[in-house]
Amino acid sequence: MKIFLDTANIDAIKTWAVTGILDGITTNPTHLSKEGADPVEQVKEICAIMKDGQVSVEVTQKEPEKVYVQAKEIAKLADNVVVKVPCHKDYYVTIRKLIADGIPLNVTLVFSLTQSLMMCKLGVRYISPFVGRLNDIGDDGAGLLHDIRRMIDGYGYETQMLAASIRGVQDLNDAIMAGADVATVPVTVLEKATEHVLTDKGIKKFDEDWQKLGIKQFP
Repeated sequence: MKIFLDTANIDAIKTWAVTGILDGITTNPTHLSKEGADPVEQVKEICAIMKDGQVSVEVTQKEPEKVYVQAKEIAKLADNVVVKVPCHKDYYVTIRKLIADGIPLNVTLVFSLTQSLMMCKLGVRYISPFVGRLNDIGDDGAGLLHDIRRMIDGYGYETQMLAASIRGVQDLNDAIMAGADVATVPVTVLEKATEHVLTDKGIKKFDEDWQKLGIKQFP
C-alpha cells in the first residue's frame, strides 16, 4: 500500500520525505490556504521535493468548462501532478474529457459504492472515499472501503482506491485491512501510527541492561 501525506506544509513534507515511506502528497484548497504562500509556488516546491512521488492538487473553479481549463493548467505545474476533481455528476463530462486528454485524475469527495463505480467506468487514476466524514454521520467508512475493493477487483477496473479523511490510527488500520491501494494520512496520524509505547519501553530496557556491562565501545 502506498502512503501519501495529507498536507501542504513544506517542513512536514521534508521531514517525512527523507524517511523513504512516502509515495506522494495530497493537497486541497484548505491545506494550501493554511500555508499563506503563493499556492502555485507552494505546489511547485512540493512537487520538487516529491519528484519520485505523486502530488494531488485540487481544482477551485466550479463551472464545468472552467474546471476543465483549470485542470489542464494545474497538470502543467509539474510532471508528477495528479489533478483532484470532486465526484459530482456535473463534472462527469469534464472528467471524461480530461481522461481523454491524458490528464491523471484523483476524484475526491467519494461517499458511495455507486459513485466509485461511475468513476471506475470513466477510467480515473484514483478515487478518494472519505472514511472519517462517513463515520461522522454514523455511516460505515471502513465498510465502504471493503465494498469498493470487491467492486474494483470483481470487475477488473484499473482505478486505484485512495482512502482519505483518515482521522486516526484505526482509520488507517481499516484502510490497510480493506486493501486500499493508497492511504493519505495527516501528519499527526502518521506520527501516532509510527509510534508504540512498548517499543519505547523496550528500547529503554535494552539500554539500561547494556549499560550494566560498562562497555564504552561495541563492537
